[in-house]
Amino acid sequence: MTALDLDPTKNALVVIDLQKGVLAMQTEPRSTAEVLAATLRLTEAFRARGAFVVLVRVEFSADGRDALHPSADSPTVMPKERPADFSAPAPSLAGDRDHVVVKKQWGAFYGTDLDLQLRRRGISQIVLCGVATCFGVESTARQEYELGYEQVFVEDAMSSRSTAEHEHTVTRIFPRMGRVRRVDEVVAGLK
Repeated sequence: MTALDLDPTKNALVVIDLQKGVLAMQTEPRSTAEVLAATLRLTEAFRARGAFVVLVRVEFSADGRDALHPSADSPTVMPKERPADFSAPAPSLAGDRDHVVVKKQWGAFYGTDLDLQLRRRGISQIVLCGVATCFGVESTARQEYELGYEQVFVEDAMSSRSTAEHEHTVTRIFPRMGRVRRVDEVVAGLK
């Protein structure tokens, strides 16, 4: 594996769905608390170097009619009764200068200003982390790939509903679109 050389003016950290409602979920192979701790290391490193940090969250109207409702054999179901702070970012994660993206589906690009904000800042590579690996993170990664961004996936700063789902995405999907690394490697690669 080649070492990372991450220019803070060309790289952005995009954090997927680390919000109160999602952080209450059970995940594997690591807990959401472990993912949050790893992500805090990343956000601190990116902010200290003046790099762009994006916090993505999913949020629906009270009646849920703006959410996707596909006919599916095993649909992802958002709880009908969500706490008022369901989509609030973890208090320890929020930064004054971060860009916040509110999405209505798995991927962070469709119907949001994410691509516009990245391109205006000259960002060519995205460092991606969050929950869930095989839903919001993978969906966003596929969109980034199609839009031509270089990608780094921070494996120990993400988790999923099951270890098998996480491992499949990290070992079979992400290596085809970018580089899979760990928090220590990403922090060391920031110049």
